[in-house]
Amino acid sequence: MTKRIKLGMLTPSSNTALEPITSAMVSGLPNVSAHFSRFTVTEISLRDQALGQFDLEKILNAAKLLADAHVDVIAWNGTSSGWLGFEKDEALCRQITEATGIPATTSVLALNEILAKTGARDFALVTPYLDDVQQRIVQNYARHGFNCVAERHLDLHVNHSFADVEEDTIRSLVRDVAQEKPAAITTFCTNLRAAHLVEALEAETGIPVYDTISTVVWKSLRLAGVDTRELRGWGRLFADVA
Repeated sequence: MTKRIKLGMLTPSSNTALEPITSAMVSGLPNVSAHFSRFTVTEISLRDQALGQFDLEKILNAAKLLADAHVDVIAWNGTSSGWLGFEKDEALCRQITEATGIPATTSVLALNEILAKTGARDFALVTPYLDDVQQRIVQNYARHGFNCVAERHLDLHVNHSFADVEEDTIRSLVRDVAQEKPAAITTFCTNLRAAHLVEALEAETGIPVYDTISTVVWKSLRLAGVDTRELRGWGRLFADVA
């Protein structure tokens, strides 16, 4: 019997982009499927109420439900450690694995690995977030040796609204930051409908674009022993970053 590969994705409750995009992304891979567990996230801001949405206990409870499905990897398909600090995701992954015995990763840790592997220390940042959230992300990356040479954000805070951002708006933001010639561009939010735009934007700008839904799928596949080169049509990440 051919082994089934099951990717477990921890999902913000108000997110409507990552599930269809993730499922579409892996649909061309034989015997690979994605499975989702939600926990409450409705607002992205630096207010105490919003920050409290990412308490480890809430996320761990959702992870344990994914473990019931015997998934091969559990991934936090979200970008909260961008403003909370990368150590939050590192601690989350450790605790998920301790609680379930299943390897874990996150969108942001995967992105950071990709930026390091490709030497992309000068990068550009595209998000839908508020100005203070955006600045916290830029500062966090700077502390770890990554220089944000260009950024654009939409000053939104209602998580559900991020999925309503028009594709032409996303294209325009990416084109704007591309003018600064960064080594890489990231569309940094797992509720943006951006991943399927990446291949065309890379061809247009000549710059690799790392979407945070794509980064966590890339790392999840690697942890599950799947050759990412089999995934085509979603940008150079899957073919080029070993």
